[in-house]
Amino acid sequence: MTGGGNVDPSAVGVRLASAVAGPLVKRLFVAEGPGAGLVDRPVRISSRVSFRGEKRTLTDADLRALAARLVRRALRAGERPVGADEETAVADALAASLHALGDLDLTDVQAVDLGHTAFARALRRAAGSPERELSADGAHFHERLLDTACLHILHFFTQRSTFVAATLVEQSRALGDLTARVDALITRTPLPGGEDAAFERRYLDYVAKKYGRLTIHGLDLADAPDRWPLDTAYLSLEAVPSAGPADGGTEGLAGPRAADRALAAHERVLLRGEAGSGKTTLVQWLATACARQDPDEGMAYLEDRIPFVLPLRTLTRHGGRLPAPRDFLASAGCPLAGTQPAGWEARVLAEGRGLLLVDGIDEIPDAERRRARAWLGDLLDAHPGNRWLVTSRPSAVREDWLAGEGFTELALTPMGPADVAAFVRRWHAAAGPEAAGYAEGLLGAVRAEPDLGRLATNPLMCGLICALHHDRRGYLPRARKDLYAAALSMLLVRRDRERETAVVPLREEAQTELLQRLAYWLVRNGRTEMDLGRAEAVVARALPAVPEAAALGDAGAVLARLLDRGGVLRRPAPASVDFVHRTFQDYLGARAAVEEADFGLLAAHAADDRWEDVLRMAVALARPPERAAILRDLLDRGDLAADRRTRARLHLLAAACLEDAEALDPGVREAVERRAAALVPPADAAEARALAEAGPLVLGLLPGPGGLSDADALHVVVTACHLPSDRAARYLAGFAAHRSLRVRAQLMWSWHRFDCAVYAREVVARLDPDGLDFTIRSAEQLRELRGLGLRPTRLDLRGDLPVDELAGYVAGLALTEVRVKDCALPDLRFLAGQQGLRRLALLGPGAPADWTSIGGLPALRELELAAPDDGRLDLSPLAAHPGPLTVRVPLPADRLTGADRLPAGVTVVPGPRQGG
Repeated sequence: MTGGGNVDPSAVGVRLASAVAGPLVKRLFVAEGPGAGLVDRPVRISSRVSFRGEKRTLTDADLRALAARLVRRALRAGERPVGADEETAVADALAASLHALGDLDLTDVQAVDLGHTAFARALRRAAGSPERELSADGAHFHERLLDTACLHILHFFTQRSTFVAATLVEQSRALGDLTARVDALITRTPLPGGEDAAFERRYLDYVAKKYGRLTIHGLDLADAPDRWPLDTAYLSLEAVPSAGPADGGTEGLAGPRAADRALAAHERVLLRGEAGSGKTTLVQWLATACARQDPDEGMAYLEDRIPFVLPLRTLTRHGGRLPAPRDFLASAGCPLAGTQPAGWEARVLAEGRGLLLVDGIDEIPDAERRRARAWLGDLLDAHPGNRWLVTSRPSAVREDWLAGEGFTELALTPMGPADVAAFVRRWHAAAGPEAAGYAEGLLGAVRAEPDLGRLATNPLMCGLICALHHDRRGYLPRARKDLYAAALSMLLVRRDRERETAVVPLREEAQTELLQRLAYWLVRNGRTEMDLGRAEAVVARALPAVPEAAALGDAGAVLARLLDRGGVLRRPAPASVDFVHRTFQDYLGARAAVEEADFGLLAAHAADDRWEDVLRMAVALARPPERAAILRDLLDRGDLAADRRTRARLHLLAAACLEDAEALDPGVREAVERRAAALVPPADAAEARALAEAGPLVLGLLPGPGGLSDADALHVVVTACHLPSDRAARYLAGFAAHRSLRVRAQLMWSWHRFDCAVYAREVVARLDPDGLDFTIRSAEQLRELRGLGLRPTRLDLRGDLPVDELAGYVAGLALTEVRVKDCALPDLRFLAGQQGLRRLALLGPGAPADWTSIGGLPALRELELAAPDDGRLDLSPLAAHPGPLTVRVPLPADRLTGADRLPAGVTVVPGPRQGG
């Protein structure tokens, strides 16, 4: 081999480990299809690059962003050979050198035969030696960086093509050996300042393993995994803006967005979601996406970020001070705590590289929430520029709780029919062949049974429903309390039975009694986690009443048995105990409250958000006279409340309890419904969503469109949109021709929550299209629009849309306005032939980067563009537009290039940097 075969690893001057460089290099080339390794001759490199030809997947802007990432990662390794002012110039030179991959008349065999240093020289020559524009230090750094990149490119060739591996065995092995030795050298002898990079690799590996698997409750069937890889189990969650000044108090115009991309547009987010809605799963997903360091399309804002997962229930377990950054790892129970370089956390936060995931404001008492807010404020003041996600149940903290700190408030939306179907099919696939036959039967039941469909709105409940449906061979309880009871029975007793364990089983009744005592202690003390010693003390007090459990030994032995074999209790850290999900804690706590007749205590805590589900379940579990007494007490407390919001909260909670109150004094039921009717129409979007919590009975209270103001019409529509059912769709159809654009926009974006075909027929087909953006988020919606013969002139494209189907539908439209937001479209070819298109917006992290065909839209007068990942935007594609055209970009003028080549008719309006 003529180049690079016996090079000492220390001569490879830029310390980019293969784990870092490999994923970036891979993006330079198109993916191989099936049978790619069976070629009978070498492959020209120029035919495989991803930024040329028909298979183009990488734009010029993407290539520049990739080069900038390589530069940043090389500098992150501890070297600073160039100043910050020349970093961008080096990245541009590297992009130009890499772009020459598409110009080389070399095959992969010839490139490998050259070796990485000679191959790098060939690239520099083909690119016209772009390093000549750099300083001496910059040129030297560019040379070393390109040499290192070429090492990884050639190693990639040997890994991807069996022809090369078979033909050039010696060279392939030498490249692989050199790559491995470079990795070993980086790990063994970090440069001064490089200790951080070495530790970060270890820490990110830990994060990937720690949070990369997800427990799906109930999936403990024979031969099925009890934990799924997160990549398989994760279901894309969506969030909508909470009501407030930022979005005009309505969901209708803002629309849903992918929750995992919210931090791309907002530096600080407070995310609200019901129990089981997937808040903690989202935290895991974001942490592991950071750990991969090669985030998916649309999540590039996570690249080079360091995640800190901070579960508040764990941080506050001992009632001490919340941690300073240096104690983040230790407080969260990370086993690497104490091995990080001194001051590492402070440097990460000072550089703005942190992703701080603060999970569970609702899981700590009120007094500690105030401390937590002050703690957050201090951290935000001391470490600006990082990204923050704080999660909570909806009612745990008031609206705008963190608005003063610059947080955007979002709320997770319930799963729609398509989400439920995807989850059910994944669950049954993971459960194994013997479960596969139950999937479609369950989906049929969910569609046919409204009560069941209302329960299947979040991942937790969907998982339990799947497990119960399988366990009971297709039979499912319909009431919520019966569903919880059956789920607990399954988790408590089935595990030992199915695994034929030799351990003497502890009867379900005995386990439940002990678990109730633990749950009620947590509920009364406003906790979701307790010390192991405290848990043993609670069990010790209960043992005299449970002789079957006492026969197993002391409290420690009994608690260990519940932890090891019960499936409901777990040990999140060596010295603590909690329930596998808050829902089980609330259900068992409610059982204990009912058995102890603590009805006054329940009503007294009704205004405390942590008691809401406990109280609702207690009403379901109580006997009819007790049930009536609880609801009367709730109504009385609401009537006496000093402020309207508290009164509405208590009356709505009473109304929500009716859904689970099968037998109830008719007079009490009528009194509850009368109070609920007084809250219709709701005063704002937040009250509208709260009203929907009362369940389907609310639909009977909602007025029709006649006589309502535009604001009241919007709020009743918001309520009905949160009660997805065929009946709700028929109700909403009455608003389809409403004069208010905000009302019709709310109807349009709510389509995804309902059965696609039913809602299309009942609502979408009747919508007045005047001024309305038709939101399309799936192939199924595209097909329904085509089938209905609807020809809108304004489109709002979101989600994962099939390019060919979209282009086919759009070809028959005469569009005037198009918005593309968080939509994985590679380019704008789907707009070919749209001669009347006047406005176009390309927004969000998933916006098409390739808009070179913009010149083919002669009527375009307004263009809005998102900021690319690298914070720079090349406007040269606009040179082909005839104008006049106004272009709005969220970047300052010094981050724009190509503006000097634009015709006089193209006006660029720069703005502040995107984010925050």
